[in-house]
Amino acid sequence: MAKLGKRTKAAQAVFAGKTSLTVEDAVKLIKGAASAKFDETLEIAMNLGVDPRHADQMVRGVVTLPNGTGKTVRVAVFARGAKADEAKAAGADIVGAEDLLETIQGGKIEFDRCIATPDMMPLVGRLGKILGPRNLMPNPKVGTVTMDVKGAVDAAKGGEVQFKVEKAGVIHAGIGKVSFDEGKLAENVRAFVDAVSRARPTGAKGAYVKKVSLSSTMGPGVSLDLASASGN
Repeated sequence: MAKLGKRTKAAQAVFAGKTSLTVEDAVKLIKGAASAKFDETLEIAMNLGVDPRHADQMVRGVVTLPNGTGKTVRVAVFARGAKADEAKAAGADIVGAEDLLETIQGGKIEFDRCIATPDMMPLVGRLGKILGPRNLMPNPKVGTVTMDVKGAVDAAKGGEVQFKVEKAGVIHAGIGKVSFDEGKLAENVRAFVDAVSRARPTGAKGAYVKKVSLSSTMGPGVSLDLASASGN
């Protein structure tokens, strides 16, 4: 723990006084300071001018990052018959119906993304209290309730990231690994920021994106220059 403390203090010293950086400078700083014994994730936090308690200010969506996330995504699919076969052929990790329902109800959740065909939603709906809080509930708005099972599995495995604003008006996501090339991380940052910007709800008033910050899994955060963070 003492070594971790020293690393944290050293990182904080490097980051001290640095704010409103360009995406490239922030990525370079974070890569240089990352010192954990594992490949840390580059994490983004966006503070938005919304109150998600109001339906017309909810922000939710999905983005396919140009360079992937570097994370192995485990996918579960609720489907029967030919669609179940399609899911297995596409590389889904878990495929089932009532049996998968019972497994989840028993507390075993060994997946990061849940996909369902529309006819399975009455069954999946019974898992709302379990999957909802974990942001795993299939939803047609982000393409996880669909007849295109192969497309949904491919997207989940290929670097697609879902986002949903939290109660405090903040969106968090992992958007790559610190080991990625600096340019690829910068591309991922801008792709994510632009996707959230395009998802601006009708009820948002005034400044929508208030702050964008980057950090590594174990490192301090640094704020970005908002103009630099946008790919537009």
